[in-house]
Parts: sequence; C-alpha cells; structure tokens
Amino acid sequence: MRKVLYAPVLLLVAAAAVSPAAEERVDSEISWKIRQEATANSKILQTLHMLTDVYGPRLTGSPNLKAAGEWAVEQMQAWGLQNGHLEPWDFGRVGWTNERLTAHIVSPVKDALVAEVLAWTPGTSGVVRAPAVQLALPPRPTRDVLATHLDEFKDTVRGRIVLVGTPQQVLVAFNPPALRRDDADVLAQLNAPPAQGPQQQPQLQQAQQQTGGQPPPLTNNQMQEQLNQFLLANGALVRINDAGRDHGQIRAFQNGTYDVAKAPPTLVMRNEDYGRIWRLLGDGRAVELEFDIVNRTYPEGRTSNNVVAEIPGTDKADEVVMLGGHLDSWHAATGATDNAVGCAVTMEAARILAAIGVKPRRTIRLALWSGEEQGLLGSQAYVREHFGTFEQPKPEYAKFAGYLNIDTGTGRARGLTVFGPPAAGDVLRDAVAPLKDLGILGAMTTRSRQRGGTDSTSFNEAGLPGINVLQDPIQYQSYSWHTNLDTYERIVEDDVKKSAIAIAAAVYHLAMRDEPLPRFAAGEMPPPRLQQQPAPQPQAPPAAQTGSGQ
Repeated sequence: MRKVLYAPVLLLVAAAAVSPAAEERVDSEISWKIRQEATANSKILQTLHMLTDVYGPRLTGSPNLKAAGEWAVEQMQAWGLQNGHLEPWDFGRVGWTNERLTAHIVSPVKDALVAEVLAWTPGTSGVVRAPAVQLALPPRPTRDVLATHLDEFKDTVRGRIVLVGTPQQVLVAFNPPALRRDDADVLAQLNAPPAQGPQQQPQLQQAQQQTGGQPPPLTNNQMQEQLNQFLLANGALVRINDAGRDHGQIRAFQNGTYDVAKAPPTLVMRNEDYGRIWRLLGDGRAVELEFDIVNRTYPEGRTSNNVVAEIPGTDKADEVVMLGGHLDSWHAATGATDNAVGCAVTMEAARILAAIGVKPRRTIRLALWSGEEQGLLGSQAYVREHFGTFEQPKPEYAKFAGYLNIDTGTGRARGLTVFGPPAAGDVLRDAVAPLKDLGILGAMTTRSRQRGGTDSTSFNEAGLPGINVLQDPIQYQSYSWHTNLDTYERIVEDDVKKSAIAIAAAVYHLAMRDEPLPRFAAGEMPPPRLQQQPAPQPQAPPAAQTGSGQ
C-alpha cells in the first residue's frame, strides 16, 4: 500500500524539479519528507479530538477557550516549536458560557424540545413554566413603527414565554449542494481578474437615497435591542427565536450588546419545534412550556488571548512567515469545522516541519486567533500591535513575509488567494505546482483591502500579504458552519491530511526564498477603506432573527 501511495508522488516531484520553465525552485527532498511524515505519523485527528471533544466549545472570553490555548502551547512545545505563549488583547466584554439547558412542552402535549441558548443572555434562575404566546413582527420597521406595534402586546407578554417572529418556511431541498468543486470551477476562479474590493459610499447618503429622506428601517441589531428592551420592561419570562433552518440545524449567536442585563433569557429553537408550537397556538390551544437555563459570566474574559509558537529562522530570522486559523468557536457545538480543523491543520503543518528537522531561513510563526467570530478582533489586535499599517508601519512591518490562513471547513485545499501584485500569485502558483495530485490547482491575487470573512483580511487591510486557502465546501455552508451540528464527526480525515501537506510545503517555500513574497510597490498600493466598519457577520433568516444580527 505504501508503494501505491508514494510512487506517483516521486514522479510528480521529480517532474517539477526538472521543469525548465519553473523559476521557483521547490525543494523536492523536503517535499517528499513532508508527505512521508504527514502520512506515516499524522497527529491531526488527535489534535482535533482535543480541541473539540475536550475543549469545545471555545467561545471568546470563556474558560474553555483559554484552556484550549494553554493546551495548544504545551503541545506545540512538546513537538519542538519554541517561544510558545498566550498573547493577550483587550476583548472588553465579560466571558460567557451556558452550563445547562432543559426544554420541554408540557401542554397540550408532552415532549422534549431542541434549542440552544443565545450567548450573553441571562439564565432563568431556576425552572420556569408558563404559557407561550406569539409575537409577530412587522417587516423592516422604523423605530416608531416597531414601538407602536409592540405597544399592543404589553399585557400579552407579561409572565409569558414569547415566540418572537413568524416561523420561517424551510422548503425541502431536492438538489443538495455539491460536496466537491470541479477542477474547471476552481481554475476559473483562480484565473479570474483580481478582486478590486467593494465600492464605498457613505452610509448616511446611501440610507437617504434608499428611503427618500425618511427615517431608514432599523438594522437587525437595532431591532433586536428594541425588542429586548420591550420584553424586559413588560415582564416576559423567556424569549424564543426560530432557528429557521432544516433538519434540526440551529445557529445561535449573541445578544448584540454583550450585556446580560439588557436581554431576557433567550433560546434559538429548531424550526421543527418552533413551527409546531406556533401552529398549536394558531389553533387557539393553550400551550405551556418549561425551561431551565443556567448561564455564567466571567469578568476575566475581558482579556482574551491569541496563541503563538515558532520554528526559529536562521540567516533571515528577523523576517517572519506566519500561518494559522482562529481557535474560538460558537457555543452550540464543539466548533470542529469552524475552526478547530483550521487550527489542527496548521498545527499539524508546523509539527511536520519540526519533526523533519527543517532549518528555515525565515522564522515560521504559527498563530491561533481568538475573537474571530466577533469580528476578527484577535487578528486585528495582533496586526495593530506588531505591524501597524502601510500608512503607519511599525518596524516589524517591513520584515513580514506573508500569513497563510485556513478557515472554511474540512474540505481539502484547492487553491490560494493572496493580497498582492501578480508576482505574488506567480510565486505561490509555482510553490504549489507539485501538489496538483492533492487537488490544489494554483493561486490568485486580490487588490481588496476590505476586512471581513476571515483573519487573512486583517493583514490585507493593513496592506500586508494575507493568503487564504480556497477549499472544497463539503457541508460547510450548509450543515456545519456555525451550527449545532459542527462536531468531530464532520471531519474528512483524508482532506485535512492533504491540506496539512499543502500548507506545510507552501509555508516552508516562503520561508526559504531569497526574497520575501512580493508586495505592492508604494505607488501601487490600493487605498484603505473609506470607512472603518465591523467585519460582516452571518445573518439570521429575515423572519427568524437570533437577537444580534449575527
């Protein structure tokens, strides 16, 4: 079996090494050792087990996240990495965890209910049993329209459990999304012109154009804050939101104020249970529900941490090549595909390089970020502290040679996208050319300094070469992204092993080149964004808001 696995690899690497057209000299001996170590001695599933089953979930500010970071430091040092440490940054909010949730319908039928707690909301201070009531919402209301609408429900919600919003109609899907991307689709994306970034328009002017000068509709965050104020002021016991997704999926994010005193106890319930209760109430039946919610806050969570460890460089040790992913997760599951898998893949890549004894010219630095799910906060703090921006650089800015990021689930790596000139894409394209048999097909560039989506864009925003891995989707955007189904069982072993090989090879190549990864020249650097806005966050279905716009 080993012969079948390794023979085509040798042919591929050898072909790459003698290609007269290749300007990037890929070290075929190291490439072979990376593949051998990754195949024969992989630790990636054990790392995933620790990050998910032992330390998941890992909500920013929670004890679990800090414990996961401490374990990662200890483990990487055992593998031979150096300078492992937690690097603090100011989260500015208390930590939060859910410790207990029981949910039942007790009348007119008896059954267990499936729900998740919204983060940064309070518990129930014991078992709560009360009638359920409906609270439908007007579409896209202004503040005054919503206030008028809610005024009609003042007496209705007092002492009640409130279902907020009409159930989302979730249709049966006859054509499920593909798990793999066709090579032609990947190549078409990689060969497309570089992204320029979105056109900017001042928010006020845009809002006035859309509303004809009238008050604009509330944003989702504004709407949820006004709803929570109303429910608290009028004595509602528990708020329930519809998850609005199929097959029991629940995405539970957070109370947007991060203040447990500004929201009632809040649950996100699977669409199937929410719809059943709503229909029973619609029949005119009295419905009684029972909940027990235990949540806890942690003042020490105001300080969060990024995890850092290194393989020291040699003659160019003051220059740094980075790799990583975000360690924090949402709390409804154990955060396997988002993003324990990215952390495990990059930790494995670093382990492989340490195990085969590489002596990189540049320092290879691994970083596991926190606060990504709240808006890329940990990576932003790190970039500010260490590098600054193109417009206001710090001394380390000139010594940075690229950051490689993975954060899109369990799917194998298919390509790379880098913020930089065409020459940067050429370097990466040549570096991954010997990995075509693993499914990685090339690289592309972007000119966008727009922050959002994942941590590589924190580097792009600063004018630094952030590199993001394009991956096969598997079930990421459907079932495992930010849901209660995001567990160890969703990992595809072969895919994550291949991704670790690809990342180890690419990072090593960048650490060994005579010159750092090309950047935009001063006269070619795209301008920064006109407005500094929070990173885009995932949105709940329009008819089933989760309470924060997340």
